[in-house]
Amino acid sequence: MDSVAIDRFEASRGLLAPLAYRLLGSAADAEDAVQEAFLRWQAADRDQIEVPEAWLTKVVTNLCLDRLRSAQARHERAAGDWLPEPLLEGDPMLGPADTFEQRESVSLAVLTLMERLSPVERAAFVLREAFSYPHAEIARILDISESASQQHVHRARRRVATERRGGDVVDPASARRVVEEFLAAATSGRTERLVALLTDDAVAVSDGAGLARRLLWYNTRERIASYVRAGFKPTPAKRRMAGGSPALHIALLNGSLAVMAVIEGRVVGVVAFEVSVGKVASLRGIAAADRLTRLNEAWRQHEPDAPVINAW
Repeated sequence: MDSVAIDRFEASRGLLAPLAYRLLGSAADAEDAVQEAFLRWQAADRDQIEVPEAWLTKVVTNLCLDRLRSAQARHERAAGDWLPEPLLEGDPMLGPADTFEQRESVSLAVLTLMERLSPVERAAFVLREAFSYPHAEIARILDISESASQQHVHRARRRVATERRGGDVVDPASARRVVEEFLAAATSGRTERLVALLTDDAVAVSDGAGLARRLLWYNTRERIASYVRAGFKPTPAKRRMAGGSPALHIALLNGSLAVMAVIEGRVVGVVAFEVSVGKVASLRGIAAADRLTRLNEAWRQHEPDAPVINAW
């Protein structure tokens, strides 16, 4: 392949990788889809491709749809043992963040909710919300009618909006104060304060420190507070499992604040927060090692703020 063809592909990578990540919720799977698109670009009769970016967008979208429809993906995701892969602020795979819709489409909360959409609904929603494609272009990419594109996007928007917790625009400094107060209550065992800091419809989900076979869901303030208190209570067994006594940092993951447990520069777990009206609306706890690979790579190149707790 000549350098011009490679340059044309690389010029589209900044669109293709964020698109694939939003569709799949996994950076590793997104990278695989983009690599497969490159192989198809390499093998294609490129002289017959009038608009390379449009051709590549269609290829990547359909590769992602194939993955979402695969028997393995359907089994894993339907079984309830899947959470999206968190990415550190500034990761190029997060893509455009100029509008509220673009930022929302890559939040961990919305990526989780999109699991309840059909693959075509998910693709139409992402293409419209995150990348502002007109319905005529979405129809061409997905091989559907323009009216079908409109219907898919409408249904997806309605479902995400109905089930969303938090997500409103929050002053970053105010949100950080809420997270810091929540963390202080969790580490000191003040369960009543934890309950008071949760919205009435708060929800929490955890992968059980990476050990649970299925996701653990908590849907009442009291159950969430108990789960958080137990999770943040340090014990010798937890320190042995983690490989030491982690420092706790606060950082931005997928546009939301998160508490990150770090041991000698290695992220061993994260709890991501959604804040609404001065309270915590949702939490997502992720500690499975395969969900933290890219985050760890980014963290090693990152200059973190001082930890809020030096040794947990």
